[in-house]
Amino acid sequence: MKIVSYAHDGRVSYGFVVGDRVVDHRDVPGVTAGSVRELIAGGTLPDSAALAAAPATAGLDEVTLLPPVEPAKLLCAGVNFPTHREEVKLSAARPEHPTIFTRYADSVVGHGEPIILPRVCEQFDYEGELAVVIGKRAWNVPESAAAEHVFGYACFNDGSARDWQRHSGQWIPGKNFHRSGGFGPWIVTADEVADLGDAELVTRVNGEVRQSARLKDMLFSVAELIAYVSTFTPLNPGDVIAAGTPGGVGLFSDPPRLLSPGDVVEVEIDGVGVLRNPIAAQD
Repeated sequence: MKIVSYAHDGRVSYGFVVGDRVVDHRDVPGVTAGSVRELIAGGTLPDSAALAAAPATAGLDEVTLLPPVEPAKLLCAGVNFPTHREEVKLSAARPEHPTIFTRYADSVVGHGEPIILPRVCEQFDYEGELAVVIGKRAWNVPESAAAEHVFGYACFNDGSARDWQRHSGQWIPGKNFHRSGGFGPWIVTADEVADLGDAELVTRVNGEVRQSARLKDMLFSVAELIAYVSTFTPLNPGDVIAAGTPGGVGLFSDPPRLLSPGDVVEVEIDGVGVLRNPIAAQD
């Protein structure tokens, strides 16, 4: 099942993707949750027959897709692929602990919306990633039980102001410019992703492949990330973990291939979807 947050005719709502159309939650019998967070936290998901019978609100191409959920906590795993560690001149070996940093919910936009290149940034970069959406409260969860706490998955572009990222030992300034990342296009429920580990993550810029990796190549798996993060902070329904990017980012290409206004970045993950965002200059 694919769940979207969207704007249409001056109204913000959420719904379900059926083919190339969006069915608003209000039009599906039995769905009472007023928000995606409420739905994730314990709302009733519709069955396929109810969705097929419900009237479409609009076509997917007629709505503005928003980030599919607004997480209270948006945490990101850094340098979680050996190829990315190698290109930043770190050992490709798995470290003792994952690197975790935070993004703010308003630092990302939905599918199709422009990612904003900050006017003070001279090195703006892409990072294609898997986003993991938490479905059940996770607090001190062991790795063996982590899968029970996953609601679904989305694509993520951890847009990065590299020069600001290096201002100090903390990456937060370079990772949190307003509307500098992408998240979407929807949440695919976990039951629809048959083999997450074998899924391929591909990032394209203007149609050219820049990053390509299997999710099984992550140094810390989704389950390990949930177990680690939930040791120091409770994860609640609707919270998100971005699981890290593979090698091929623009800054460490030879020569560097950073983003400019007018570029279009796509992040595609098998079984999840394609997140597409143009790059626009800050007004």
